[in-house]
Amino acid sequence: MSGPVVVGVDGSQSGMATVEAAAHEADRIGVELRLAHAFEWSSAHVPSGVPPWDQGGAGACREVRGALTEAEGWALRAAPHVRVTHEVLMGSPVAVLESGSREASLIVVGSRPPGRSGSLRAGSVAWQLAAHGRSPVLVVRGRPDPTGPVVLVGGRTQEARAAAEFAYAEASDRGADLVVLDRTATWNSRSQNGFAHALSVLSEKYPDVTTHRARVPVRGGLCRALVKASTRAQLVVVGSRNRDRLAGALLGPVSRAALHHADCPVAVIRSEKG
Repeated sequence: MSGPVVVGVDGSQSGMATVEAAAHEADRIGVELRLAHAFEWSSAHVPSGVPPWDQGGAGACREVRGALTEAEGWALRAAPHVRVTHEVLMGSPVAVLESGSREASLIVVGSRPPGRSGSLRAGSVAWQLAAHGRSPVLVVRGRPDPTGPVVLVGGRTQEARAAAEFAYAEASDRGADLVVLDRTATWNSRSQNGFAHALSVLSEKYPDVTTHRARVPVRGGLCRALVKASTRAQLVVVGSRNRDRLAGALLGPVSRAALHHADCPVAVIRSEKG
């Protein structure tokens, strides 16, 4: 991956935890960190005599610059050697970040203030990017356990391989174990062998990562196991499969469970084919 890590900046204090997480990811991957600010307004409320591109005049410019400067400070404290760039674009946060995902290695977004868990609304920025974005999406949420494992959810071959690669790299860089939630009883032989082979290859590539396979019940067990494991994890990694652009807008049940209920950050790794 050579594209930047892109993180949305809204100027809120809760959003700075998301910036920190994005800085750590950019440092891990070895790419630049792009701070993206979405600027939108209703032209009906532009005061008389103010240029249409700046309804708040110099005040709006100062506010945006201040938010980006503060975010850059948080990022550099988290990862001092990361190259940080800024981008201010017109449009909604979803539109701006979705556009940025086309060249990004990773999009990082928040779901709620740190320390709070609970359901993520289907219409939220994080949810829409997980469903529509063109790159992996990291949703910063919950209460991650800094000493816990990275949790990977197994699945169909194509989506599982991409998710497994991401999960192993994260576990290696974090010095964490990897727990694989496995529902092999529901797979056909080809999928089962393909995913097992991917894990075997990656375990050789990342010999420092200790892998644990956790078998889960077939009926409804995977979502429950994911939520339970997230209470003791640093990160949950799930795959998301696109059959086409319309179907790709609909997240599968495991991805929905992770985004709704996981008590730690969630990485949704997309697969365009499968």
